[in-house]
Amino acid sequence: MMNIEGEEMRKPIRLIAAACRDMGIGKDGQIPWCLPKEFQFLLDTITAVSAPGKKNLIVWGRICWFSCPETVFPLANCINLVLSRKMISVPPHAHYLCKDFDSIIRLVSEPPLCHTVEVIWILGGTEVYKESLEHPWCDLIYLTDIMANFECDVFFPEFDPNIFRKQKSFPGVPDEIIEENGIKFQFQVFKKIKN
Repeated sequence: MMNIEGEEMRKPIRLIAAACRDMGIGKDGQIPWCLPKEFQFLLDTITAVSAPGKKNLIVWGRICWFSCPETVFPLANCINLVLSRKMISVPPHAHYLCKDFDSIIRLVSEPPLCHTVEVIWILGGTEVYKESLEHPWCDLIYLTDIMANFECDVFFPEFDPNIFRKQKSFPGVPDEIIEENGIKFQFQVFKKIKN
């Protein structure tokens, strides 16, 4: 009986990021490129739900949270959670503050979130991505390939391509190379291979 309930409470954990050639994702708390189409894809992806009343839990590291322009809030169909060991109160536009990854899992496993949350989306930074990749609920990585070099001080963590396999095509994800502001990029999805 316990097992079945546990399975019902399980939520997919999905990482979403854009990384340049050396897997850089940020510099000085900012994204080093300006690609509105890529950013719109991220917003469309994290706000998509299967039914009215459902929500996605968006997990932000503290630096990632403060680097996001306030104009994107509120995000449709989203519950924002900031993960930080330093912060003591929930920042404006966020709904929850957690000190560690286990607290997030507990939060979505209990009412009311266990009934409303569909997907847990991880928006970074590096440490949050690393912990998410190791969690058994993690099933997909949406990682846009920015086909250029940028100076970065934050990087997407390495992951095993034998465990997370690049998909040739994926529903709802354009597979052609797109060019914007002189920069080429391509959306990619890596799916966890079940043992």
